[in-house]
Amino acid sequence: MNQSENKEMLSIEIVEASPEDARPIREVQYNTWLATYPNEEYGITLDDIHDRFKGSFDEKIKKSEETIRNLPEGQRYVVAKNNGRVIGFAISRKHEDKNQLHAIYVLPEFQATGIGKRLWEQACQIFDSTKDTVVEVASYNSPAIEFYKKLGFEETGKEFTDENFKMKSGAILPETILVKKAMQS
Repeated sequence: MNQSENKEMLSIEIVEASPEDARPIREVQYNTWLATYPNEEYGITLDDIHDRFKGSFDEKIKKSEETIRNLPEGQRYVVAKNNGRVIGFAISRKHEDKNQLHAIYVLPEFQATGIGKRLWEQACQIFDSTKDTVVEVASYNSPAIEFYKKLGFEETGKEFTDENFKMKSGAILPETILVKKAMQS
C-alpha cells in the first residue's frame, strides 16, 4: 500500500496513552528503529538494533506501563491509533527551565501522512509558551530533522553521544539538539 492509499484509509485518533498501549508503543519504537537507525557510516547495524531491543523488550514494557499509570505532572504521553491500532506515539515534558519533546515515533508506513504533526500538536499542549522547546534527534536522521524544522525547530549545532545509545558493536548513535524558541511577547 502506498502513502496516498494510506491517507485515504486512515481513521486516526490521538488519545492519552493507557498502560495497555505499552506493548504496541514498544513495537512501534522497535519497528521505527529498524527502519531508521542502521547506518553504515556510523557502524550501526540491523543486528545492533535487534540486540538493543531483544533483551529488554518485556522489561521496558513493564516500565512503560508503570510510567503511564503514574505519569508525573507536566508530562504527556499520547498515542496515534488507526482503527484502534497504535501506529505512533509522542512523549513530552515541561521542565522548570524548558519544554522537552522526548519522542515522536510513527510507523514507517504511516509517515508523511500528517500523523507526526498531529502527535506534536497534542504533545505540546502542556508546554509553557514562554520557554524554549528542545528535542534530541539522531544526527543523520535527515527526515526527522526536516520534520522538526517544519514545526519551527532550528539546529543548534550542538551534537553529542550518550553511552545509553551504545550498541552491541560499540557504535554510538550520534545526536543533535534542535530548539524551538519561545514566543516573544
